[in-house]
This record gives sequence, structure tokens and C-alpha cells, in this order.
Amino acid sequence: MTDPVTPPAGEPERDLARDALGQSVAEGNPGGGARRRGLVATLVAIAVAVVGVDIVSKQFAINALVEGERVPLLGDLLALSLIFNPGAAFSFASGTTWIFTVIALGVVAAILRLSRRLGSTAWAVALGLLLGGAIGNLLDRLFRPPSFGQGHVVDFIDYAGLFIGNVADIAIVTAAGLIVILTLFGIGADGTRHRTGKDERA
Repeated sequence: MTDPVTPPAGEPERDLARDALGQSVAEGNPGGGARRRGLVATLVAIAVAVVGVDIVSKQFAINALVEGERVPLLGDLLALSLIFNPGAAFSFASGTTWIFTVIALGVVAAILRLSRRLGSTAWAVALGLLLGGAIGNLLDRLFRPPSFGQGHVVDFIDYAGLFIGNVADIAIVTAAGLIVILTLFGIGADGTRHRTGKDERA
């Protein structure tokens, strides 16, 4: 009968149960490369789906809605209201559209770079949502009027008159929430689980 091996002191804690939040791809594991490719495929599939739904929904809004006219869906809580947003959320910094184009390009590049060491299904989902949302709004900024790189983003989902967004925005916010949760649990993008302050107190 073999005694359990105790990991050396100071070594980052691994998630031995391989829970759903993060499954590590061990170095030297023959199946690690195949698993990573599968996770990247998941990331790309989610991103493509988000971009597709975003494009279709924006075209529907342009064809079916009149700019500035509000169509209630759930009373005052949710409505459809078409606007062309030159800035960020709440039309912030509307005179510097090109800055958000550069930021979006940077986000896309960072996600593609991070995907090379991907080892967590949850991170693949989060990054896929983030990539799809970033590309969805980036396409608007690149190819919609008034000019290349300074296009206005199509927003049409009105949240109680507080702000108006789109499908890409929903994907970005969902991704941000998932990333916060994964970070709180100490799960890295490569699937390793590191000791958190809560773990240390326990």
C-alpha cells in the first residue's frame, strides 16, 4: 500500500478534486496539449456565437426600430430604444471614439495571448464571452459610420432608462462577473488553484 505523497512546502496548492471551476493541465501530461486545444476551441466557439448573435440583433434593431423611440418590453424596467453610441457606456467620452477602438484591439490581443496557456473550462467560457463582446463592438467602431475606426456602436437594450446596451455588452459584463468569481476562488487561467486568504485562515 503506497503512502500519499505530501506536496513540498511552499508549492502552490492544486485543486486535487478538479472541480468544475478549474481543472489543471499538468506539465508533461501527454493529454495536456489536446485538452488545451479543446479549451481554445471552446473559447473560439463561444466568441463566434456571441459575435453572430450581436450582429444579427443589431441589424434587427436598425431595421425594426426608430432612433430615439422607446418600445416597452417589461414596463419601465426593460425596453428597446435604438441609439448610435460614439463613446463608451453612458455615452462617456463620446469625442474620443478612436481610444475605445485601440482599447478593444488591445483586449482582443491580450485574450489571444492568454489562450496559449489556457487550462480551465470556466476561464475558456469567460474569455470566450469577453472576446466575443469585444469583437462585436469593435466591428461597429471599425466599419460603421461616420468613419473607419470611429464608428458608432449600435445600442438598443434600454435598462429602465439608466443606460442602453447591446448583446456584446451583456457578454462582457457576464465575463467580468465570471472572472471576478474565479479570481476570488484563486483559480488561474492555466487551471491551477492558488491559496487564497480564506484558505489560509481555514
